[in-house]
Amino acid sequence: MFLRFKSLIPVILLTILSGLVVVGQEAADKTAEKKTEPNTLAPLVTSKNGLKNPTAEQLIETTIFVYGLGGGRASLNQIRKTAFERGKVSVVNAEGKMEQANYQRWIASDGTSNKRKIRLDQEFPTARYSLVFSDDKIFGIFNDSVFTPREDASRAFQNQIVYGLDTLLRYKENGSKLELGGREKMMGVDFFLVDVTDTQNRKTRFYISAKTFRVMMLDYEDAGIKYRRKFYDYNAAQGTLVAYRSVLYAGDKIVEETEIGTVTYGQKIDDGMFSAG
Repeated sequence: MFLRFKSLIPVILLTILSGLVVVGQEAADKTAEKKTEPNTLAPLVTSKNGLKNPTAEQLIETTIFVYGLGGGRASLNQIRKTAFERGKVSVVNAEGKMEQANYQRWIASDGTSNKRKIRLDQEFPTARYSLVFSDDKIFGIFNDSVFTPREDASRAFQNQIVYGLDTLLRYKENGSKLELGGREKMMGVDFFLVDVTDTQNRKTRFYISAKTFRVMMLDYEDAGIKYRRKFYDYNAAQGTLVAYRSVLYAGDKIVEETEIGTVTYGQKIDDGMFSAG
């Protein structure tokens, strides 16, 4: 079923963009002197030109449509209110070596990134601990005791939250600004570049495939270091599109690899999971 949907994406997108043209033209005829609403997508001249020269908002809205497997923002918000994932992660340790851990992640959201609650449990060969993001604060839990994480661990955890796919998928809820960064071809793949800047002026550049409208990479800069996260192994899960593997680079060096084993959405999560008590 998913393969059939994937094959229909270009047709569906053309239909959507063509629909925007018709609706936009009808609205223009009826309200020729009325100003465009700030949240309304600018109509395209033609569907062909629209695919070649879309606005940043049209690009992201199309991407949201694709990630919702046709359901769009409403579907994504409903599906992703809560999430639980389990998998493996490899990160660079204090000695500069890659160290692997099993992880579990719980996410509860009311719609905006900064109001999400996230708990990440990691089990390394020599230690097991949790990192929690709640009420815009980060703390750790070890043997039921709360601790303050090292600055580098806290920063890496926060960057996962700030510079991730949800930054794009929830741009409107977060009040973020959009800017088209042009178009670029890399390794034979044609990308649209879109910059998303949040209310704290943190910018993420997304590389959106011009063919599939999936995010294949994102760039950001933190503490003078340029990072790039690449996404692989996309597949459908409970009505949404999921990248089951991602690799994070600091410059040209791999500093993190994450592979999702299982992910489920919509289950009830005890709020105590995110409590320091």
